[in-house]
Parts: sequence; C-alpha cells; structure tokens
Amino acid sequence: MGNCGLDNFIKEEKLQSIFNQVFDRQTIEAVHELANKGYIDYLEHIISTGKEAHVYKAVDKAGNPRAVKIYKIETSNFKNMRAYIEGDLRFKNVSSDRRSVVYQWTRKEYKNLEKFTEANVRVPIPFAFHKNVLVMEFIGNEQAASTLKDSPFQNIQKLYKIVVGELAKMVYKAKLVHADLSEYNMLNHNGELVIIDCGQAVLLSHPNAKLFFERDIRNMCNYFRKMGLQKTPEEMKDDIKALKSSV
Repeated sequence: MGNCGLDNFIKEEKLQSIFNQVFDRQTIEAVHELANKGYIDYLEHIISTGKEAHVYKAVDKAGNPRAVKIYKIETSNFKNMRAYIEGDLRFKNVSSDRRSVVYQWTRKEYKNLEKFTEANVRVPIPFAFHKNVLVMEFIGNEQAASTLKDSPFQNIQKLYKIVVGELAKMVYKAKLVHADLSEYNMLNHNGELVIIDCGQAVLLSHPNAKLFFERDIRNMCNYFRKMGLQKTPEEMKDDIKALKSSV
C-alpha cells in the first residue's frame, strides 16, 4: 500500500512530509476510511498545530471546505482526557490504553458537537469521525477564522450578550458544560461567534460539572474585564439564569 496513496491525497509536498512525521499508519488509514466515504477528498493546509491535535483545512468529494481534526496518539495527555471522560454516563468502562482513550475522546467531541448543534449553540457542525479523526464544518473564508483572542469584537456589550446566550443554551438545552471556555476557544467569523474545542465538555450529571462551569464563568469574566466590561461571576450567572425560559 506504500504511503497509502498520500501523493494524490495531500496537495503540498511539505504538508505531506509533516503528515508522515506526525501520524502513524493507523491514523493515516483512518483518514483514508473517511475519504473513501466522501467526507474528505484532499487536505489543503494546516490550520493549527498543538501537542494533542493538528487541524487541517480539507475539501470533501462534493467540493465543500471542511476542517479535519486529527488527535495525535503518542503526545495526547490521555490521563487528562480520562478525567473528562470518566464520570460521563455516555462513556462507561474507560480503557487505560492510550490509543483507546484518544479514540473515545474523538467520539466524545463528535457527540458534544452534535448535542450543541441540536441545541442551536454555534459550534462547527460535525459530519463524521473514525478512530482519532474528526471531520467538521470549516469556519472561515479562504483562511480559517481567527480566535477571539486575536480578533476581538468591536462591540463588547454585544459580545457579552451573545456569550451569555450561548452559555444558557449549553446548560439549559444541551445539558452540557463546555469546561474549557476562553477567548482561545472562540472564533470571530465575520462578526459571528463560533465556539470550538468541545472534546472536554461534560454532561451536567458529571461530578465536576459545577466546578467546570464556575471556571468557564471566571474565564469569561476575566476576558471581559480585560476588554473593559466589568462583570462579576455572580452577575454573569444571574444573566444566564434569566434566559432559562427563553432558550
């Protein structure tokens, strides 16, 4: 099978070299499994790189832009992942094997994106996953949208209302806590807020859900304070509760 047909699958020689260095054969075969089903035609370029995952801009068989998130098996912090998977009623008997945990995490992110989408929380729409590879909506124009950290909203009061509304839908409709909310995990796409990196999101029944929710609120209040809007965690929680009956 050689290089699994990567010559035609990855357009740039440099990208192909990086791909081969970072990912093992099983991951490459997982990507090809999704390609065989039409979810990916080819990878265009890297959107972001991290210790645990790389995200690529791709094109599907119908010509639509897609984001492909590939979790790295060897460098992912699977012990940290287990802390968010264990206690989630959707994922029982969590394995201690690194590869199995990463596969579960990928499935968890897909399921979280599904629940958020059903609740009208603005996240990338998930399309498919296989093993440690997740295919989802590409957020951006030609290039990927920037994070809120790099591309803040001009109207901070408007942004606050949007964030409060999204948090209300998360908690009261999706019944999930994001658990890692910050300006680094939100995109500004032409003035539209899109929340990303949802793998760690937990059900409200999770033993640490309240702790994670409090942390999300603190993170956002810290961000708004830096942007000139003074809101206490208590005020933000009250504003979220006020929307309970309307989401």
